[in-house]
Amino acid sequence: MSGFGYREIAAKLRRLGFVIDHQAAGSHEIWHNPVTGRLTTLANHPGDLHEGTLRAILKQAGVSIDESLRA
Repeated sequence: MSGFGYREIAAKLRRLGFVIDHQAAGSHEIWHNPVTGRLTTLANHPGDLHEGTLRAILKQAGVSIDESLRA
């Protein structure tokens, strides 16, 4: 599941119905899904996200790993 950068994760979140809600501290963005009401935080920086960070983003978003891979 590793090897995903910001752009890939942002695109997946968009396909799952998320939109950028607002800019948080530093390079972090808060994403919101208006249908589910869920929020998740995504860091906008170069390089791939660590697997644990990606899992935390998906957990906050209420999205399974399988669902995220299909998005």
